[in-house]
Amino acid sequence: MTADRTGPGSTGKASTRELILDTAERLFAEQGIFATSSRRIAEVAGQGNNWVAGYHFGSKADLVRAITRRFTAEAERSRAQLLAGLDDSAGLAELLGCLVRPWTDLFEALGPHSYFARVCAQAMNSPTLRPIVVEEGSHSDSLEQTWEALDKYFPGRADLSTELRRGMIQQVIVFVCAEREGALAEGRPVSRPTWADEANGLIDALRGIITAPMADLAPSPVRRRPYGRAT
Repeated sequence: MTADRTGPGSTGKASTRELILDTAERLFAEQGIFATSSRRIAEVAGQGNNWVAGYHFGSKADLVRAITRRFTAEAERSRAQLLAGLDDSAGLAELLGCLVRPWTDLFEALGPHSYFARVCAQAMNSPTLRPIVVEEGSHSDSLEQTWEALDKYFPGRADLSTELRRGMIQQVIVFVCAEREGALAEGRPVSRPTWADEANGLIDALRGIITAPMADLAPSPVRRRPYGRAT
């Protein structure tokens, strides 16, 4: 992500932190979180101290936490604005847009400097990093408000089926965005021309996940053939 987020009044230390975050985020996306060393981050960031990332952030997990926290804060602002623009007539598609569009709109704005989706997808696949991104995302008031508004659309309400569907929705958003982000970065074909179109496709898919009828979980009776010769 671009390093101008700190603004014109940033101190040198804050600017260095942002530079480290920007560099780490890009390298994590392009080369892999676990394949990127602190030394490499410092080198690409143009820092003479090879341990500057550790000095500012601590461990690699702390770097992932800081990257996620920064993205979540920006998505939070966008989602709060979307929610504020909804009225009582808002339906399922509009509420799902509050989940999806804060991501896709930000990736559209970042253009070639969009890296977070790929970082998040890697973290979601890591037993040690997944709790970090989940925890950071849980601090979002607007996200919790959106989930509460969506609750009435889940057929099972607060049961195991609802929790499974929520998890599926989160996974679909992350990995669809990561795939598109990677394809754009590498010049590969994408299925939809713009991030806005990708958001529309995601919303359609997520609506299906939410509204699909619940399966009959009752065990079917086992039909046994009686002992002896068949008649």
